[in-house]
Amino acid sequence: MKEKYWVITNRAIDADTREVLNEYLLNLKVSNKADTTIDKYRKILEMFFVECQVPLEVLSSEDVLQWINDYGTDKKEKTMALVISALSTFFAFCQAEDYLDRALMKRRWRPKIPNALPKYLDDAEVASIKKSAETLSVRDRAIVLFLLSSGCRRSEMSRLNVTDVDLDKRTASVVGKGKKVREVHFSEECSLLLQAYLSNRLVNGESLFLNRFGERLQPMGIYKITRKLGEKAGLLQHISPHSLRHTFATTMLSRGADIQFIGDELGHTDLNTTRVYAQIPTEEMMNAYKKIME
Repeated sequence: MKEKYWVITNRAIDADTREVLNEYLLNLKVSNKADTTIDKYRKILEMFFVECQVPLEVLSSEDVLQWINDYGTDKKEKTMALVISALSTFFAFCQAEDYLDRALMKRRWRPKIPNALPKYLDDAEVASIKKSAETLSVRDRAIVLFLLSSGCRRSEMSRLNVTDVDLDKRTASVVGKGKKVREVHFSEECSLLLQAYLSNRLVNGESLFLNRFGERLQPMGIYKITRKLGEKAGLLQHISPHSLRHTFATTMLSRGADIQFIGDELGHTDLNTTRVYAQIPTEEMMNAYKKIME
């Protein structure tokens, strides 16, 4: 991600339009929107105005719909939902700031996407990746167990510093979406691996996890570790930090944890986001059902 990821400099876009775009993106940044979200919106908006080639002040609903139809020819519904969301929020900002005196987007343009249940690992798959992880470096094993036992996002994990972690209490202070700080917990086994990793690493630094150059391990590096581990374990489904986050949530739920507790650990501001996990028939839930019905 470039240094000023919220700034559009593309001169193929009309100068006045570019100025409004950058005002909008800066507004997202000061509102503490996630860096990745701002970066995605910037790319979508830049692509739209480069390809559409109609200045903002004379843009019409027909222009927008024509571009959406052309662009969406071979795109997935989830991709188009993101594109339409980026355009809608930008045009809503323009109306609020009097850059537009008309609505350009129609609600009916949004694709209807069925709510997909989160992908998670069952007990056998968790056991398989833990066993495969034993052949990894201490750092990578600590990363896998931290993800499984804390439910952290990979971006949150990447930002962790050594001083954010209390190995005795097995807690970590993470910065989540909207720059909100919360405390998460991790397992005793993970704590022991973290202690071994920090005691034996050759390079000291403020970052909790370092790459081979002694610099902060980036989210993509964490993603690659989980992906390779999934392949090593021979699992059919794709393994990512987010699927381990989902696994943490479903495991906690199957063990009787309260939805509020799970939501707090995951950093959800809306408990409806957390309640989706209650719809997943985990192995433990199915076994409990069978016992009741016998």
